[in-house]
Amino acid sequence: MDSSTKNPGQLIVLGSANRDYTVVVERHPKPGETVLGGAVVVGTGGKGANQAAAAARAGAKPIFVGAVGNDSTADDILSDLKSVGVDVSRMIRSDVATGVALITVSRDGENAIVVAAGANGSLEPAATASTVAELVSPGAVLLAQLEIPVEVVAAAASVTEQNGGRFVLNLSPIISAPTRMLTLSDPLIVNESEASELANSRIESPVDAEAVAKRLQSTSRSVVITLGGDGVVVADSDGVYHLQASQVPVVDTTGAGDAFAGTLAATLAAGASLRAAVTAGIAAGAEAVQYVGAQPPRET
Repeated sequence: MDSSTKNPGQLIVLGSANRDYTVVVERHPKPGETVLGGAVVVGTGGKGANQAAAAARAGAKPIFVGAVGNDSTADDILSDLKSVGVDVSRMIRSDVATGVALITVSRDGENAIVVAAGANGSLEPAATASTVAELVSPGAVLLAQLEIPVEVVAAAASVTEQNGGRFVLNLSPIISAPTRMLTLSDPLIVNESEASELANSRIESPVDAEAVAKRLQSTSRSVVITLGGDGVVVADSDGVYHLQASQVPVVDTTGAGDAFAGTLAATLAAGASLRAAVTAGIAAGAEAVQYVGAQPPRET
């Protein structure tokens, strides 16, 4: 693709797509125990899909790069994403079954999740990097997470840098990531527990998070640490600062971090500062904890 046909300010989301099966329980079962739950809520999930949908709700027109299977579940996922404004034309269809997530949510809103990656694991570094190279130009943002092979994300991050784009990494689930990939992250988005593990340092307050964010910034261009109801700590060229979150009733925390990251990336792609993007992300995350499931319920 000629660079003149690329779209400055474009948002590309690279990541996973799953079919989510969510059930609310009084409490999570202990090992070997069976508990009874409510009705199963079926929807589209996966960190990549969740973040792409959140970005679309925030006003972006994200292009989703990922993989699903050749099954009816994949058809449902693609239809769901298209209906909320996500461009799925670059999704690949794999011979491996579409990914599935099994989620239990306790009455206090905390979740437990088991993911069968399926087709998400079939993405290949070279092919994905080639796709990203066709899409990225100066002003574009690539948002990625780690429910797909880390080698794929690293390759896409490198080609984004080479083409003058901005790489945003949600280091979740946390794994051992290549130093180069962390260096390119602007920002690196982690939650409280992920930041603690990455920095090998406990976080028990926003002050602790500020110290950790400053330390992590030595290996990333900017850092964002989400603290749930305690807001967000940011380390960037403006310094280290803490942005508060509004207190809202919590129904289900599933997908709140994805709503935050997708909205943040959409706001950055629109040309806003990181502070403004984080503020928008906080509002989206607060909204997300007030419904069951990783994405808002559809109006019928």
